[in-house]
Amino acid sequence: MALRSLPQAPADRARSEEKVMHAVRAGTVLGDRYELDRPLGRGSMGHVWQGHDLRLGRTVAVKTVITEANVLADSREHDRLQRRLAREARAAATLDSANVATVYDADVTGDLRWLVMQLVEGATLGTILDERARIDVASAAAVAAQICSGLAAAHAAGLVHRDLKPENVMVRRDGVVKILDFGLVKLAADDGPRLTTTGQRPGNLLYASPELLSGTPTLDGRSDLYSVGCLLHHLLAGAPPFPSERPMAVLNAHLHEPPPALAEHGVDVPEGLQTLVYALLTKDREQRPSSAADVYGALGPWLPVPRAGSTALRSFGPEDPRRPFVLPQGPYPV
Repeated sequence: MALRSLPQAPADRARSEEKVMHAVRAGTVLGDRYELDRPLGRGSMGHVWQGHDLRLGRTVAVKTVITEANVLADSREHDRLQRRLAREARAAATLDSANVATVYDADVTGDLRWLVMQLVEGATLGTILDERARIDVASAAAVAAQICSGLAAAHAAGLVHRDLKPENVMVRRDGVVKILDFGLVKLAADDGPRLTTTGQRPGNLLYASPELLSGTPTLDGRSDLYSVGCLLHHLLAGAPPFPSERPMAVLNAHLHEPPPALAEHGVDVPEGLQTLVYALLTKDREQRPSSAADVYGALGPWLPVPRAGSTALRSFGPEDPRRPFVLPQGPYPV
């Protein structure tokens, strides 16, 4: 089986990041409409900026990605990239889910690809995990259920995310979970050319499905469900299922090794929840749950119990993923 390319070496990644920062800076206006205000962060695929929509007067998030040189050198490949980006952005923009960050616009300017989306105020799931290490069963179920709600809408539209990881999941201050970056995904139903001639690679090996890593040409939503299993394991255990710092060891584990039991991390969870995590992390996608909606339903027994009243209003911290399940549509802040 041919394997996907491994992540860039540190020196190559540093050069790419430097090129991005030279290409865009505070004050840059993209598409004669979106002015970049300040950088919010950077990831495996590029940089994220807080920007301002000069036409509508709203604050937005703008993701910028440098196009690979071999694509720019081939005018036909570059045109194909531009059409593909526009097609995927249109598909992502049609998603109607409270758990997916809305895509507003996307284009290619020279060697720069950019995506404009809803700015989500809150913290990434990665930041929350850094602060808390692990979270309780009810909170973990609440986060995973909201992710599955967003994925159900995306998969129904023919979209597969391919890069679900803690940095691509935002937890808003009111507890609503939002999946980011659906404007840079591959259309599940599209068997056409890749975005680049060097092949696409997952942004983070720690949460990538076996079929994504092995280069399976026809990915479907079950690849994202494997990533949900990795995230759920991380939420409960404080670490992803295969946390090695050696990329080849992680890749080999995803392809061949059984996931560890949560009990091995000293975590006591209901037997049914452990069974669900195992099912999501099955190597053979045919043996995984068939849909995100099925996983959402399976998480039901461990979701927080809804309640109302003045005491419920005071029960939550500033970033608490349980809140929408316990107090849907409740006033915030209090």
